[in-house]
Amino acid sequence: MIPQDLVLKVTPPRVQRHVVARGRLLSAADALRDAAALMVRAPAGTGKTSLLAQWRLEQLGLGVPVAWVSAQAIDDPDRLAQSLALSLRIAMGRPAFGRSVLEDDRPGNLAGMTALLAELAQSAASVLVIVDEVDRLPAASRAALAYLLRNAPLNVRVFMAARPDGQLDIDDLIAYGQCVEIGAAQLRFSLEETLQLVQARFGARVGRDAAARLHALTEGWPLGLQLAISIVARGTDAGAAIAGLGAAGGALQGELVGLLLADMDAADRDFLVRVSVLELLHPALCRAVTGVDDAAARLTRLANDTPVFAETEGGDWLRMHSLVRDALRQRFASLDAAAQVGAHASAAQWLAAHELPDEAARHALSAGQHQQAYALAERSLYESLMRHGRLGTVLEWLAQLPPEELDSRPRLLLAVAWTLASSERHEEAARFVARILAQPGASDALRCECALILGGAAVFADDPDRFVALHAPWTGEVPLTDPLLLQSHANRMAYCALLEGEPALARLREQHAARGHAGGVGGIGVIGGVGQGTDYIRRWSELVIGLSYVWEGQALLAEPCLRSAVASAEAQLGRRHRFSCNLAALLAATAWELGLPGDAAALLADRLDVLEHSGLPESLMRAYLTASRMAVAEGAEHRALELLAALDAAGAARRLPRLRIASLVEQVRVHARRHRAQTCRELCDRIDRHLADPAVPQGPLWHRSVGMLRDVAHAYEGIASREWQGALAPLARADESARALGQGGLHIELLGLRALALERCGQPSAALVHEAIDLARALGLQRVLADAHPDLAAWVDALAVCIDRPVAAGIDGPAVAAPPRTPAMPQSTSAVLTPKEHEVLALLARNLSNKEIGRAMQAGETTIKWHVKNLFAKLDAGTRAQVVQRARILGLLGGQH
Repeated sequence: MIPQDLVLKVTPPRVQRHVVARGRLLSAADALRDAAALMVRAPAGTGKTSLLAQWRLEQLGLGVPVAWVSAQAIDDPDRLAQSLALSLRIAMGRPAFGRSVLEDDRPGNLAGMTALLAELAQSAASVLVIVDEVDRLPAASRAALAYLLRNAPLNVRVFMAARPDGQLDIDDLIAYGQCVEIGAAQLRFSLEETLQLVQARFGARVGRDAAARLHALTEGWPLGLQLAISIVARGTDAGAAIAGLGAAGGALQGELVGLLLADMDAADRDFLVRVSVLELLHPALCRAVTGVDDAAARLTRLANDTPVFAETEGGDWLRMHSLVRDALRQRFASLDAAAQVGAHASAAQWLAAHELPDEAARHALSAGQHQQAYALAERSLYESLMRHGRLGTVLEWLAQLPPEELDSRPRLLLAVAWTLASSERHEEAARFVARILAQPGASDALRCECALILGGAAVFADDPDRFVALHAPWTGEVPLTDPLLLQSHANRMAYCALLEGEPALARLREQHAARGHAGGVGGIGVIGGVGQGTDYIRRWSELVIGLSYVWEGQALLAEPCLRSAVASAEAQLGRRHRFSCNLAALLAATAWELGLPGDAAALLADRLDVLEHSGLPESLMRAYLTASRMAVAEGAEHRALELLAALDAAGAARRLPRLRIASLVEQVRVHARRHRAQTCRELCDRIDRHLADPAVPQGPLWHRSVGMLRDVAHAYEGIASREWQGALAPLARADESARALGQGGLHIELLGLRALALERCGQPSAALVHEAIDLARALGLQRVLADAHPDLAAWVDALAVCIDRPVAAGIDGPAVAAPPRTPAMPQSTSAVLTPKEHEVLALLARNLSNKEIGRAMQAGETTIKWHVKNLFAKLDAGTRAQVVQRARILGLLGGQH
């Protein structure tokens, strides 16, 4: 008789209804499909069991029998072998399988496992064995499982999950690629996966921005996401529910803390509350703050047993998950004042002694040690800003430092001036620079650094002429010795080249600086000149290089440069850091041109607000124009116009008239698509009034760029009113300016529009339109002609049909083939079959039985029979083979089936 507890052990869990299969974690993914064994090793709450359950369904869908065992502490080697034998018997549908193992009650150490292996080898059937909670097994049983892995026949794969302390002694199998290990970092949801999960659960009720905020709040933590989604699902307004999740004391924090701390030992709870005031945790630091002698062992145990710690920073340092930390800090605030001050004072003393003045200053201030805090801040803030890009920290100190303390600490003044210069508060930077230069004994090096600060402010003010004027006195030898400042100065040379319409020269100067041939050229740290040492300065160099490619319209070259830079910046600085957002805006514009709308949307999600306040004018403009063009392509013109109005408002708030003009020009483009001539004329009048305003910059560089935009708007006005001859002159002027500025993408757009205007005037145009098509193909610009005007796109499509080459809809391989001008709606394979019938049909094509289909779909066999019967009727088939055959003829099954 088989014990009932064994039956429960081999019963697999159900997969939740709205679980999204993540392509990179499928067992058939490139990195996993060839491994004989997979080990998921991560703390509790990271989704280990859910992943195993998804793998089970995935393999069942392929017709592979799957055995499931949930390990327990009482499982000695014989009991483990019996559990595996019973699970395999059920999975394979063989009542006699494993009889010798199940009926043998003699203690034999590995005898049962050996017999099981022999029977599996004789069966010759592909089988998957899943063992969950391996860490609960006693040492002897873990050794038996390792024995199974080392001796498993070729027809057997083993998937396992364990907490970090569940060691199996299979390092050699991992080293040789026979076993692939998946850690907590890989289990975290990426932004794209979170967007997909939220879309599957809530559909259009939750937008991309709200889903991105949900991802930022939970940091992709599976348990946090699961709790957050369940809370949002209980409310009536999903968007409002997400907005309230991050509030202090909100439902998410309450449920999370209740779940994690409910059964925790009181001493552990108190330990976590006291160390929650620390940003990063080190055993010695925790011991100093809490007075607990076993802090190291306690940290290790809690990291294994709870999901409190989100990630390891390296070495002995840990980081507490922000959701948990914020909730625990509320409990810390309820401690008596003496305990709070003591914890902060101990932290400040330890951090200062270990050369971590930045964090020490924060704790000293919280402990009431103001002079020590100011001294530590002066010692650390400038370096923290220049090497680590911590602009937010500088602004926090600016709000707390008395003015007299700032004036008495010049390095603090410099840190504040640098920070303000690279934001919407750039005008304040000039006042701080004046305070710096007013101090006695200002050296040439200090004056040069102040010029760098003001130059950065000029870029954020979108005043290229002032930027060039500030840089002009320092184009030769500079009195700087600090490598960071030399790099920042060198980058000004590259940016000047870009403004002069020489993007290739800008890249050359960057490359020279990277090789150490600065000599007053090359460089990095372009606009901010602040960051994370050499690495952060390199990020600015990548931004300049990426911007130069985007400027030229070189989408194919911009994409790899910017994508690697965005990934690195997000990992080191955070997704919503202003630098990461500036890079992402450029990459989103590139992705859209390359025909990757999903990538573009994900890159811009929950970032426009950061760009409004802290974005470079060029990044801010391109982000909104990209979002607007995506909305037009989706058929949401109202949303496009709303976005352009927001760009206009951002330009007004930051006093950036070029952005307001760019917004109006794009509005003209949108209305010209529908030939709304009167609206286009009114918008062009507004542009002319902006340019006539004496308050706008008067420099030649600024007027050259906005004059080009004005000509583009007037050309679209002529197209809207079908005055094709009148559109030719502004098109020619705009094209001349675009070529002078090196803006290749706009040049191609204007070539196409000129060809269209000439064609409508009855003049030769074929050579011009083919040139535009070929240039778009060469640069990878799949959207440029489709976004310009529907008439141009339709004409290019007609040309493509004539030469049997798709060109307007986007570039595919050797031909130009742009995405459709109207929203690409997913094509339904059949209006007759239900989604469930489609799923059953796909599994029928794999020759699965009704029982196997039911396991894969987590449905009863009777339900599957009903679906199959419906398929017989709808496809007029008499056998299962005919169902599949007719489905293929009707195109209901893709090539993979």
